[in-house]
Amino acid sequence: MNINDFNKCLPPYKALLGFDYGAKRIGLAVSDLMRGIATSYKILYRSAWEKDLAEIKKTVIEKEIGGFVFGLPLQMNGEEGEIAKEVRAFADKLTKEIPLPVLFWDERLSSSAVERFLIDEIDLSRAKRKKVLDSSAAAYILQGALDALQYQKSD
Repeated sequence: MNINDFNKCLPPYKALLGFDYGAKRIGLAVSDLMRGIATSYKILYRSAWEKDLAEIKKTVIEKEIGGFVFGLPLQMNGEEGEIAKEVRAFADKLTKEIPLPVLFWDERLSSSAVERFLIDEIDLSRAKRKKVLDSSAAAYILQGALDALQYQKSD
């Protein structure tokens, strides 16, 4: 689904849930209901699918989620590798349980950009960075999609 189609599918006044997918952890970020600002929300430490799904469902209800934005880890040449396939498979499995619109957003270098910010601007220690990096990367990814959605509305 391209961003224009995604935008058309979104219900009004519903937030978006951003994902920075990982095999061990998934960073989650949420937008406000007007879909203008992304905020780091939490890190989901992966366990059994049922537990992961229950935690995501709880977030969808509590945060009034109307769509998902998944960071898609493309290779530097723009092609999809194995991790991108895992992200797509996870999103497909999730939307069979929670049927919401999905947008895949190029996340190349998002974790690097966030980590650089956490080091240079906030001076977080390595241990503290590890605790916030995944959800901060999810917020970075989600904010990129939100900015593109806002740009779309102004056209």
